[in-house]
Amino acid sequence: MQERIWAPWRAQYIQDGTKRTSGESSGCFLCDAIASDPDQDRDSLLVWRGERSIVMLNRFPYNNGHLLVAPVIHRETLGDLTGPDLIEPIETIRRMIEVLNRFMRPQGYNVGLNQGSAAGAGLPGHLHWHVVPRWDGDTNFMPILTDAKVIIESLFSYYDRLLAELGRS
Repeated sequence: MQERIWAPWRAQYIQDGTKRTSGESSGCFLCDAIASDPDQDRDSLLVWRGERSIVMLNRFPYNNGHLLVAPVIHRETLGDLTGPDLIEPIETIRRMIEVLNRFMRPQGYNVGLNQGSAAGAGLPGHLHWHVVPRWDGDTNFMPILTDAKVIIESLFSYYDRLLAELGRS
């Protein structure tokens, strides 16, 4: 019997990536989420809004709990950020790690940004950091044999649980 991996949210990735749930796309999914009505935050997976930074779930996560932290202002490079536009996203990363420590109990993190398309940035125009919780042994045979990752929880289920946890902090 052949086993199947079910990841229905990945279908959006191979379909028209410029379509959004409402209105026209700016071409930047971060700016679209920031500009949208907060009532639409769950649809865009925007889980927290600060004055100068936001936190979103990564729609195509590398691992369970993968978050994106971005400045509200649309800038391409780290050198383009100064003052609070630089400081608040870093403070937000620190806060998200504290929340994830309580909430998911990871044993480590990969935190980083890909600046420019040559560095692997899928959205090179709007700088953002990836916060990826890690556990000992969280890599397995799936990526090697099938070029697939196993994510154990749906994005919207995780969104709801994280939102509740953020409300406690």
